[in-house]
Amino acid sequence: MSSEITTQSIAQFREATATSQNAVVRRAVTKNGINNASYNQEVVNANVPTFAIDLDTGKVANQKQSGRCWMFAALNTMRHDMKDMFHLSDEFQLSQSYTFFWDKFEKANYFYENILNTANEPLDSRRVAFLLATPQQDGGQWDMIVAIIDKYGVVPQSAYPESQASSASKEFNTTFNTLLRHDAVILRELVANHAGEQEIANTRQKMLANVYRVLSITFGEPPVKFDFEYRDESQNFHIERDLTPQTYFDKFVGWDLGNYVSIINAPTDDKPFNATYNVDMLGNVVGGREVKHLNVTIDKMKSLAIAQLKAGQSVWFGVDMGPQVDRDNGLMADGVFATDSLFDIDSTMTKAQRLDYGESLMTHAMVLTGVDFDENGQPTKWKVENSWGEKAGKKGYFTMSDEWMSEYAYQVVVKKEFLGADLVDIYDNATPKLLAPWDPMGALA
Repeated sequence: MSSEITTQSIAQFREATATSQNAVVRRAVTKNGINNASYNQEVVNANVPTFAIDLDTGKVANQKQSGRCWMFAALNTMRHDMKDMFHLSDEFQLSQSYTFFWDKFEKANYFYENILNTANEPLDSRRVAFLLATPQQDGGQWDMIVAIIDKYGVVPQSAYPESQASSASKEFNTTFNTLLRHDAVILRELVANHAGEQEIANTRQKMLANVYRVLSITFGEPPVKFDFEYRDESQNFHIERDLTPQTYFDKFVGWDLGNYVSIINAPTDDKPFNATYNVDMLGNVVGGREVKHLNVTIDKMKSLAIAQLKAGQSVWFGVDMGPQVDRDNGLMADGVFATDSLFDIDSTMTKAQRLDYGESLMTHAMVLTGVDFDENGQPTKWKVENSWGEKAGKKGYFTMSDEWMSEYAYQVVVKKEFLGADLVDIYDNATPKLLAPWDPMGALA
């Protein structure tokens, strides 16, 4: 049914708005903006940044103008353990640029793989359009950083420091995606012209050689061997010579990455709890670890995160970092901006509705480093290590209310030992359901 807006309707709307209360609110909003005019100090007062469990994780990192939050969060969790084991200074960081280089290289090959797999589909098919819209970007998932580390190891930032493009990636991504779309034209034409497998493979190798050259020129040549020199917190000097990225990971991180699994909370009808999910065409390393999520209730997800925090280990987690976030003061709390009250409207939706209707999805990964409890032992607020530098929040740390976590947190990564036998069996042995490439549980990448 069609229904146009009439001048009579507008006159009625204008008359209904002409109240003294609306006039006061209008002056406040037009002068100060929506967030400042609706700022709820009571919510701030209820989320004082003091926590029963508060891990000492040192200074925050800064991803700057790049989308490497997932990578920073993962390397930060490893850095926290290294800091405790080797008494490293707060300044120490693993190289985010090193894993960035290899992620870009592998994503190019992953893109070629998907282009060839969809070469017989029309250009306007949703899958092909999805691939070509963004051939690659900075984002990623926990399992994707595991795939990179499994293959390439890690290095300290001193062995492979930041470059202009790793800290501000927009220019590079524009150039790189143009190259990949150009290559997609060639690969699809080869398939359309019935080229042989060897010709396609040779062409793809030439493309990868171009990709490597572009990456090497842009970010610098990644190290094959290096020496690691450092002073510990007591200023004692240490040096380890002739390390490879793999031997460095084994000696200084030493994690069994197969024991860390992705747990999600997606309460939508298409994703029953206590089941696993893959996302179509989501990944980076061809032949590497696949992205796999185990979906559980929000209470279960929280309990798993708390168990790992109680064991003294920080927790990688993914959220929608858009709604109800006070970046300046470092607060993630439902109701900190009381916009519905400001406008006298009701825009509430359930978590499932926000996912289903495109209102919310995972946009940012950070690290849980603490939690506070009420008198009944239930969580009330969480301490969050961000990767936006020390100027955001409280020297880079945020406070997240438990209510906000329920509504906008979607993923944690925890060790299998905290899951229990039943969930481990589901994760290891159940056949995952394949989600569409554009599913919100793949949005962080």
